[in-house]
Amino acid sequence: MPTFYDARGNIYAVASPAEVRGLGLDVPAHAEQAALQRQSWTLEAVEALCGWGGQAPARGGKHHRSDGLLVGPFQTQAPFDLLIVNTDGTLAERSGNGLTIFAQALTEQGLMPAQGGCLLRVHHDQPGGLTPVSTSVEPARVEDQQGFWLDLGKPAFGPAAVAAQGVGEAEFNGRPLNHVAGLSSLNAAWQRSQFVRIGNPHCVTLVEDPALLPSNAQMGESSLEPGLTRLAFAPPTGAGEPCAAGVNLQWATLVAPGHLQARVFERGEGPTASSGTSASAVACAAWRVGWVEAGEVRVSMPGGTAPIRLVALEDELQSVHLFGAARRQS
Repeated sequence: MPTFYDARGNIYAVASPAEVRGLGLDVPAHAEQAALQRQSWTLEAVEALCGWGGQAPARGGKHHRSDGLLVGPFQTQAPFDLLIVNTDGTLAERSGNGLTIFAQALTEQGLMPAQGGCLLRVHHDQPGGLTPVSTSVEPARVEDQQGFWLDLGKPAFGPAAVAAQGVGEAEFNGRPLNHVAGLSSLNAAWQRSQFVRIGNPHCVTLVEDPALLPSNAQMGESSLEPGLTRLAFAPPTGAGEPCAAGVNLQWATLVAPGHLQARVFERGEGPTASSGTSASAVACAAWRVGWVEAGEVRVSMPGGTAPIRLVALEDELQSVHLFGAARRQS
């Protein structure tokens, strides 16, 4: 049986490749091959391992108990390979909360190195992105909370970074942004978006009033959910517009100096309580338009607040770091 963990309301099941094979599924011994052959096993694995096991659905009536499935490690020593499986069976390139959870699972299994950190390598089959996507993870304590700092590397900005097509131009605080017609057709206030790649693709829409942030309940309603799915999900579930491989959607506003509030509609999942890479993308987008400075930034979502550290040199972001902690669910 998998183990479930919670990181700021983001829940993942963690299962070893052997546990998945125990379901009678043919999962290759190497992560690269497991990713390439994911269509033959991931959906069945999600249904078997991420369901409610006879319990009544909770979390707003969601079909799955978790936001996804982490399969790994594929070896017993660092660096560690894993796959991040969305509940629709697709693979994600990176998940900040997912990697935090995986690091916690490795710690409990006695596999995390005693000194320093280690490298986690996520294999995937998404087009247009390098695989594996590597993340350096180091144990740390922040505000009396034991967790991990994740080095997510250098962000890239703009439509080309996420292979977005057919987007218009916009401006905010004198900085160039983009206009996504599909978003503004759902809400006229969603006019200005920043594309960010942090291993995975994001589209951050900036609004000046917190009331313009959609709630998770609203994103699940019939007036918004089909349109957001069309934008966020790749075919056949979505339209792959503006990004053929799909894109994670965020909305963000500045609520205090260095403090942002955000909402997320994840590719392959839908409305979610929090997302570590989404929080990081929001912080990067806010820095890009002058809302926040490099250094410590806090991003609040319904599931909790993520500490982010932005490192800049000569007016260019060099790296983004995410702190997270996870706890095992009963």
